[in-house]
Amino acid sequence: MTFSTDTLFLTDEIEGFKFCRETRSVNAMTIIICEAGYIDVVLNGQNVRIGKDDIFIRIPTYGQELGPYQYSPDYKFRQLTVSKSIYEEIMFSYMRTEPRWWQKQEYLRLHPVFHLNDLSKQFCMAYHNLVCLELAQPQTDYRRQIEQLLGRAGITEIMLYLDHVIGDDAMPRESVNSSDYIFHQFMTMLHEHPHQREVQWFASELNITPKYLSEISKARSGKSASEWIAEITVAEITHLLRHTTASIHDVAVELEFPNTSFFCQYTKKHTGMTPNHFRKQKKD
Repeated sequence: MTFSTDTLFLTDEIEGFKFCRETRSVNAMTIIICEAGYIDVVLNGQNVRIGKDDIFIRIPTYGQELGPYQYSPDYKFRQLTVSKSIYEEIMFSYMRTEPRWWQKQEYLRLHPVFHLNDLSKQFCMAYHNLVCLELAQPQTDYRRQIEQLLGRAGITEIMLYLDHVIGDDAMPRESVNSSDYIFHQFMTMLHEHPHQREVQWFASELNITPKYLSEISKARSGKSASEWIAEITVAEITHLLRHTTASIHDVAVELEFPNTSFFCQYTKKHTGMTPNHFRKQKKD
């Protein structure tokens, strides 16, 4: 059984897995639940085995590529692949409520496979079945909204389970690796102070120079500190303009911009579109 839309791809067939790997693997989030047997997949040059009751999660943030694979004769699985746009919409809401969002993303990057307990497996299978039911229905105007809500609920369940998998000892400490510690502190501060937009402010709080903060951020994530700040800000701008009815002025106030004019300039600089253009897109 295979279903495919612009934003979701769902399959329990090897041919479906092969097709998805070849056409959607880079710019998408892929979740595979192994029900029986095993599959070996090459991820960024490293062999990864997904065994019975394991879940594999590949997130699009890092551009990890799925390479060659081989599987056992009794291999049985369920796969859900979510477009990068849906994943980013889900993560925008999640990172506003979860202070460890970056840590969990990092854990999934380093440990894409982990074992599910019985209850978590039941939850994952239940969400998979709900998505199957939704995709089997005729297309409606609410399809994308339902897909996003189901995806958000499912990913939240996974993130909650990661609390038990990771534990409290996984947070980097200054004595272990200072650059890792600083970067994680920076990402935590982005969660706690989403409306701060000056690298200097974050650097001062961390007692380092803005240049050093950006160097650490670039080395650790591929993005400078200013790029991370802009990404978080633009995600919030996009969400408020597309998914609320707040006026342009009220959005500027909500995000603590000094005035509406500066807010419009910032939006145009970082997205190539004015706030009104975002609103027009929503109506089109």
